[in-house]
Amino acid sequence: MSKGILTTRERACFELLVLNKSTKEIAQELQISEKTVRNHISNAMQKLGVKGRASAVVELLKLKEISL
Repeated sequence: MSKGILTTRERACFELLVLNKSTKEIAQELQISEKTVRNHISNAMQKLGVKGRASAVVELLKLKEISL
């Protein structure tokens, strides 16, 4: 079983988030709406059981889902 709590899109959003990109910049880069970006981030936070983007990033780094 491959590791991966996140969908490909959720991971892409967080990879851009750790590069200090705004929701708007992430949306433009991935060619999706800002609402979709917020949904992806929100879904990932729910899966991780955390509140806030920073907490999600910390958890994802611990789980080696994303890297800096």
